Amino acid sequence: MGLLETTLAKIHPADRNARALAVAHQDRLTKPRGSLGALEDVAVRLAAAAGTCPAPLPVPAALAIFAADHGVHAQGVTPWPQEVTGQMVANFLAGGAVANAFAAQAGASVTVVDVGVATELPPGPGLVVRKVASGTADMTLGPAMTLDQARAAVETGITVAGDLVAAGARCLVTGDMGIANTTASAALICAFTGSDPARATGRGTGVDDATLTRKIETVRRALTVNGLPPDVAGDRPAGAAEALRLLAAVGGLEHAALAGFVLGGAAARVPVILDGVIAGSAALAAAAFSSAAADHCVAGHLSAEPGHAIALAHLGLTPLVDLGLRLGEGTGALLAYPLVAAAARVMHDVATFDSAGVTDKEAQAT
Repeated sequence: MGLLETTLAKIHPADRNARALAVAHQDRLTKPRGSLGALEDVAVRLAAAAGTCPAPLPVPAALAIFAADHGVHAQGVTPWPQEVTGQMVANFLAGGAVANAFAAQAGASVTVVDVGVATELPPGPGLVVRKVASGTADMTLGPAMTLDQARAAVETGITVAGDLVAAGARCLVTGDMGIANTTASAALICAFTGSDPARATGRGTGVDDATLTRKIETVRRALTVNGLPPDVAGDRPAGAAEALRLLAAVGGLEHAALAGFVLGGAAARVPVILDGVIAGSAALAAAAFSSAAADHCVAGHLSAEPGHAIALAHLGLTPLVDLGLRLGEGTGALLAYPLVAAAARVMHDVATFDSAGVTDKEAQAT
């Protein structure tokens, strides 16, 4: 078996016993039951994913930004030139991007992975070069990737996740960079969920109405050319082979790598905080490879991109925050990370009613 298959074999669904223990422990903490709202759900989710209660503290965190270019850029779906992808990689490495600022605030490390940038990037600290190809092909003319390329990108993500965990990371944060990658994201969301392109396609970096219309039609054409009409998504076969086929047809190299990154985190039982629509579409692919992969994910935020809400609903994930973000890079996930860490910390540090000698109103009522 290859790395993908051995990784899938290591992924386990959420542990029901650990979940029950976490719920019971939450109810014994010195606070009114349910008073921490969504944070209680996160704490329970972390315990179930880890298979132990309380879950290990998700500290430290590691952000991985997967960067790649897209052949569909030629269809005029964005006003940004393609060379911006490589330029932004240089900005990440220099510490000048928003993701760098948020990572510093959160105490997270930053690793940038060239999985498919069209230009050649000079080596430097923090850059991992795992270039599968110099960008994808134009998905409106046929598959964006070969199956071998898609697999190689997925396995790159798995390897990066494993390396970060081996280096001590206890929480993985998804990041991305790729001009035109919201177009590929919309196509993936339609392919995996059956959504219509008009519902799943957004303005990305803020395109005008004419460009949005072109973008929607581009997504629709890509799905048609690749034999992926969204209205039959539910009738497609499940499993790893189909997940790989859809990724190759309309995904990006960074989407495939992010899917592998999620799978690698799930196999290591390390939580993965998802960022926006690019991570959400990649997580759909990860869940198609292994339905249990989503059990190990936390949705950091809700992107302003309409396809993100569709993806999260399909995955059964509730975003922690909604700030109207649409930047990508891992920024929303980084902002959510302190909330995830706080949810886990409560389970470790807060006293129970019994240990603190505090009267439990709910227990008295029974």
